[in-house]
Amino acid sequence: MQLSILLFHILIFHVCAGQTEAELKNFSPHYRRQSCVAFFCHLKDEVEQHRAGQAQLLKQKEPLQASEVLYKDSVLFFDDNRKWRERFVVVRADYSLELHDSQESYTKGTAARHKLLPTGGTVLTSEEKYTAVVDKAFPDPNGSKEEPSVPVMAVPGPLPVYLSLPYRRDSYFCFQQEEKRARFVSILNDCIRHQNQDYLKSMECEVQAFLKAVHFYRQEKGHYESWDMLVGSDCQVLANLVMEELLPSLQTELLPKLKGKKPERKRVWFATVEATYELVHEQLREGLESLKNECREATKQQEALIRSDMDQIINSQTFLETKLQALVSEPAVKYCSENVAPYLTSILEELMGPISAGFQAVRLLLEDELTRICKDFPQGGALQQLGRDRMEDCYQHVNVLKEQLQELRNRFKFSNSTRVVHCTQSQMQQLMENAVHTFELLLQSALKDKPDKQDSVMEKAKLRVLKQFDYDSSTIRKKIFQEALVDITLPAIKRNLAPACKTVSIIQFFWKCILEHLIEYSYSSKLCFSD
Repeated sequence: MQLSILLFHILIFHVCAGQTEAELKNFSPHYRRQSCVAFFCHLKDEVEQHRAGQAQLLKQKEPLQASEVLYKDSVLFFDDNRKWRERFVVVRADYSLELHDSQESYTKGTAARHKLLPTGGTVLTSEEKYTAVVDKAFPDPNGSKEEPSVPVMAVPGPLPVYLSLPYRRDSYFCFQQEEKRARFVSILNDCIRHQNQDYLKSMECEVQAFLKAVHFYRQEKGHYESWDMLVGSDCQVLANLVMEELLPSLQTELLPKLKGKKPERKRVWFATVEATYELVHEQLREGLESLKNECREATKQQEALIRSDMDQIINSQTFLETKLQALVSEPAVKYCSENVAPYLTSILEELMGPISAGFQAVRLLLEDELTRICKDFPQGGALQQLGRDRMEDCYQHVNVLKEQLQELRNRFKFSNSTRVVHCTQSQMQQLMENAVHTFELLLQSALKDKPDKQDSVMEKAKLRVLKQFDYDSSTIRKKIFQEALVDITLPAIKRNLAPACKTVSIIQFFWKCILEHLIEYSYSSKLCFSD
């Protein structure tokens, strides 16, 4: 068996190389086109002096340097030698997880023994739930014919934490105190959300071009739905694309050859998937960087021409949009009115309950903490901790959407509820951090001007921040609802109209405009937001 598995791994190397090269080759034309489009849009916004985003009242703090530390503590970690060892865990502002041999080695500046990027990860705190996740990820042809899975390992304490990662080795931690575990789980979930989204939220040309290219590339293959593996950096996303194509072949070729008990078969399977992913990721890194350099050079050469012909390009774009609207307007409006508009209100109600409850919990937490700080100032002024501590209870209000939105799978084939949850929780965290920063600024300024009126100054600052919080919360929630509704329903519209409009790839922008108009109508005529 071992020899056949070894030969299979050699075969995998060649298959991976071929599949990765083919995937990048097929993806490249989409990226080249979208690179030009994104660069043109950037120049157009620059000329027209567009201001991105909607103004908010609360002030936003400058981002921390990537090297700044958000969390550090000693933790039991299950290492590569399958032994539990105490490691000193450090989380930096780039949301990477460093594991040092000890606090002493960290203080001396010694490099971390491990660096984890928990992109796409899931945090679990019960062995039963973790085992269920592992069993689901193992495509066992024997299914339920065998006995239940045995424990992964003996845990040396009462409070385990399991970090399940797609295509990569899972990580295990253990704690003796619930308070320490809760704090670690909170920062670990923060890491996952930020590792998933931060790169993809960038408005830089290259990121926007990459997102559009992935969108059209998957759409070309008939995938219109929101993709749950659109997480992490561009190289990670492309690796996920390749793995999506490779996994069926791996299952067909490898699983029948696996012998022995279920734990051993699982070990070989997951080790093979991990090795495949690492190989794919490494092969993509160089090819993708070469493609990006090629496009950077191309846009540099085109810049002067685009600037000189900007008016003519914009006029041509407007003309084309008008023609496309005439082409797809009738079938698009008909489908939306019959199959989307009747459900918008009910979907919106499903979203509004948990999301509004989450933001209200953040407001109550903020008010309680500001009241405490005003009462105890200056002894109780630990303002910098407000944005990160005690937020996990607020996030729980939104987590229920993972189950509630599953009902949309049948009608709209929507299955990426995790993205909605993570985006909402990130906005909640950012809003809290903005409120804390604004309160600090108001307090510093007011106390400098009126040092003898501390109580009244602090009360006024608190009330002003809460008022600004309410305004920003309403603005952010409306944006979340709109984006979620588009994310849920737009793929169904495109999937339905694709047979008649497949040759017109650019019309996707028009479907989105129609849908956003319908959503706006739902807000204005049927629903009221309660702040």
